[in-house]
Amino acid sequence: MLPPALSPFTSFWRLWRSLVILTGKPWLPPSVRQAEMSNAKERKHAKKMRNQPTNVTLSSGFVADRSVKHHNGGGKPFRAQKQESFSGTSRQRQTRMTHYSPPEPDVNEQSSSKVTFNKKGGWKAGPEGTSQEIPKYITASTFAQARAAEISAMLKAVTQKSSNSLVFQTLPRHMRRRAMSHNVKRLPRRLQEIAQKEAEKAVHQKKEHSKNKCHKARRCHINRVLEFNRRQKKNIWLETHIWHAKRFHMVKKWGYCLGERPTVKSHRACYRAMTNRCLLQDLSYYCCLELKGKEEEILKALSPMCSIDTGLTFAAVHCLSGKRQGSLMLYRANKYPREVLGPVTFIWKSERSPGDPSENRQLWIWLHPTLKQDILEEIKVVCQCTEPTKSTVCISDPLLTPNQEKSQTKLPDEKIGKKRKWKDDGENAKPIKKFIGDGTRDPHQLYSWISPTTGILISDLTMEMNRFRLIGPLSHSILTEAVKAAAVHTGEDTENTPHRWWTETCKNPDSVSLHHRQEAIFALLGGITSPAEIPAGTILGLTVGDPRINLPQKRSKVLPNPEKCQDNEKVRQLLLEGVPVECTHSFIWNQAISKSVTENKISDQDLNWKRSELLVPGSQLVLGPHESKIPLLLIQQPGKVTGDDRRGWGSGWDVLLPKGWGMAFWIPLIYRGARVGGLKEAIMHSQYKRSPYIPGDFPDCPAGILFAKEQAKNLLEKYKRRPPAKRPNYVKLGTLAPFCCPWEQLTRDWELRAQAQEESSVASSPSGEESDWRGDEVPCAPTPEKTHQVSDAMGTSLHACSEPRGRMDTECPAQMGTEWATGQDAARRHLCVLRSRASLKQLSAWCGPSSEDSRAARQVPSGGQQELTREACLSLLDRFPRALVWVSLSLLRKGSPEPHAMICVPAKEDFLQLSQDRLYCGPQESKHSDPFKSKIRKQKEKKKLEKRQNQGHTVSEGLEAGHTMAEHQAPTLGLWSGPLPDVTSHCSRVLLGFVTQGDFSMAVGCGEALGFVSLTGLLDMLSNQPAGERGLVLLRPPASLQYRFARIAIEV
Repeated sequence: MLPPALSPFTSFWRLWRSLVILTGKPWLPPSVRQAEMSNAKERKHAKKMRNQPTNVTLSSGFVADRSVKHHNGGGKPFRAQKQESFSGTSRQRQTRMTHYSPPEPDVNEQSSSKVTFNKKGGWKAGPEGTSQEIPKYITASTFAQARAAEISAMLKAVTQKSSNSLVFQTLPRHMRRRAMSHNVKRLPRRLQEIAQKEAEKAVHQKKEHSKNKCHKARRCHINRVLEFNRRQKKNIWLETHIWHAKRFHMVKKWGYCLGERPTVKSHRACYRAMTNRCLLQDLSYYCCLELKGKEEEILKALSPMCSIDTGLTFAAVHCLSGKRQGSLMLYRANKYPREVLGPVTFIWKSERSPGDPSENRQLWIWLHPTLKQDILEEIKVVCQCTEPTKSTVCISDPLLTPNQEKSQTKLPDEKIGKKRKWKDDGENAKPIKKFIGDGTRDPHQLYSWISPTTGILISDLTMEMNRFRLIGPLSHSILTEAVKAAAVHTGEDTENTPHRWWTETCKNPDSVSLHHRQEAIFALLGGITSPAEIPAGTILGLTVGDPRINLPQKRSKVLPNPEKCQDNEKVRQLLLEGVPVECTHSFIWNQAISKSVTENKISDQDLNWKRSELLVPGSQLVLGPHESKIPLLLIQQPGKVTGDDRRGWGSGWDVLLPKGWGMAFWIPLIYRGARVGGLKEAIMHSQYKRSPYIPGDFPDCPAGILFAKEQAKNLLEKYKRRPPAKRPNYVKLGTLAPFCCPWEQLTRDWELRAQAQEESSVASSPSGEESDWRGDEVPCAPTPEKTHQVSDAMGTSLHACSEPRGRMDTECPAQMGTEWATGQDAARRHLCVLRSRASLKQLSAWCGPSSEDSRAARQVPSGGQQELTREACLSLLDRFPRALVWVSLSLLRKGSPEPHAMICVPAKEDFLQLSQDRLYCGPQESKHSDPFKSKIRKQKEKKKLEKRQNQGHTVSEGLEAGHTMAEHQAPTLGLWSGPLPDVTSHCSRVLLGFVTQGDFSMAVGCGEALGFVSLTGLLDMLSNQPAGERGLVLLRPPASLQYRFARIAIEV
């Protein structure tokens, strides 16, 4: 039996041996471990030992002190003790430990056991080191007491985890199993107990989700809609927004969040849908203005805003009766042909509506959201509407209870994103029937204005209706399959239904007869081949049932049914005369009925619950008089109406339906085979129709000018993001304005060019007779000494679309600022687009090639058009100076035009080369020199030098220098800097205009483009071209030197 003094020491060494066996490494005290580590290991060790007791953590710069008194070997390095304990046999160790006398110093032992503590933490033996005496015997109790702090630190390190990893994560990777995270028995037995304790901790327990935090509670209807309405403060959502957000790339435009293009590749599929099947678009972002009042007063007020020279007006016979939809161009009052506001479509309510004997008429004007503000302000001015109606100053939602209205007023102050506690109002609690798109109107904003003199009431009905557009030959077939006419109910059980308005309508025999006539006409549409066969703008009113009841189980493709057109006489009458005036009536004109239809809509949840109670699953659900009745208004869209080729392409139907029923009609239309398109497909639709797209193709409209500025800004930012070596140098390519079309400067340069030619011809003529192309107008040439435009690094100023030469100051008052100039001569110098139908027909006849025979060339064209003479050109230019003409271009050979491509006049050698070689593509522009390259490099070097000099200056001086540098915008390499030169003669071919839309056309199989040309330049080109080659121009993209031949056409 061992002496009692050896028991503590023996237990210590047993513990040390067990640690060696478990870890594979001998455990050393922290002081020794820290001394033996290198610098890298020392930093790693300091991170691990940051939670250790301070009494056992020694600094790295520890140096052994000779003057320290060692009590029973307490101060001796442990390595020496370990070497001593392991040297010799175990019996010798026991013999040494039995002696209790203090050790005596020995000279030989001191010389043979000298060790040195290295500065960097290593131990070194040698004569130069610090000598330490190794004792022969130690007392176990005293030794253990001296090492008590280190032993406790060792035990704490063994029992306490130093990382956040679990037990099974400490195993080698080849021993880990997925089941170890939840099944303790898959671990090794030595670790199962520790893993069981970890699993019992609350941190690793599965959290029990409360009802307020579960997924269903977070998606609760009331909180979800309130959160959606909060997110619509800046950009309004349509009712189909969530459907689009899952399948489309969304963009924020015009105050709305709209779908730009599908996430799948569907460019060709959408074209095929428009050509052969049906394409569906949500146009609910279009704005609607309603005018109520006497017909004479409305026509009198709106007549100064339109001109009969451009086409039909508000007083057109077919449109005034409510039979057709009309379209026209609005101008500021008595400002035609300048100061255009934009295109609109309008619908008159039928005057023969049953039960409406009043003299007041209703007029709906539909317009693009970018045009709304300007047109609304001008209509308020011409109608003399200054007083808002009292009922629209503060509108409270009728769907909310008083308690909910109070909570809604406090809504902006609360954090809507957080979950609020459920408050039960007991029996008085009512569900909030709100939907996406509702609740976005500011109740304190004005939406109605009344005129005290004319009695006209103007109302803003934006977002109060949904408008869907179906494009393609199968659009009416899909409509007839997805929508069914409402059933007529006359029983006594109809009194308790919420659809009282339909019950009262069914009691009137005339109304029932009209409904059956509308149903019969609607049924005839299913057998017609294409909507283009029906007269353009035909309107049909209809009341239908809930389309969700007839929803098929799977998506299908609808085809036209010729059996529905067995009565050929009725079909022929429908195609020739259109829908009768009586059948254009719809209850959607009545705001009270539309509001009732919105409020009494059956929710999808209730409808699905009724379906689940059917005895035969999947059978037809019959609701009887409780089924919702929805008033609709169907409007035929004519499609392509200009030109001689592809007439009627892109025709279809527009569906107007009350608010809140968007998704109820959207899904059934898709389930019948309609493909959905976005804004990109709308641009393609207008491009293939060769019609201007709103607002990009209206350079004389305020919305078009703003659109051009934003587009130029985005293109410039995209250009600057690329390195100079990976982007085109537009200065060397001869492109002055790659991102914006300087229409003002183009028309002014052509005016000056024509005036110079006229002066030279007058000076060279022997008679000396003077003839001016502009009449009494004196063009205003800018003075070079007053131009102080700073480069905007865009190739042209952002204001180039509205102001000539950017921000240059000239002596001409018509070109100063952005205000409209006063006076007749100054107004004539403003930019305008030629929209006179008679003049466009004349230009269209002149653009076509004629025979080489001079007699045939001088022959008057058919249709009573004038021949191309000098007098005819002068009269046209006198009426429309500085005008642009909308043209379409078709490439003769290969090539795909791009936006902002240049339309140029071919030279005589180009026609000669084309006559010799019909496969000749076109000339090539010679490379230009870049005069700004050296200047930009010098500026960069100057900036670097200033930056080095400013490093020693004060902070205030640095801020001052940064401010001055920010004011002076540095030029960009590759873009024209400063005022633009003459844009018409900058290149080898004279510039005529620019392209606004261009791409490869799948309809004709070649490249097609749409754009504007200067009227003065067009007449000059047509006068100088040979009769056989008349109408040929050259197209050159901004980033290319290659010109390509194209034929110009003006379609009316």
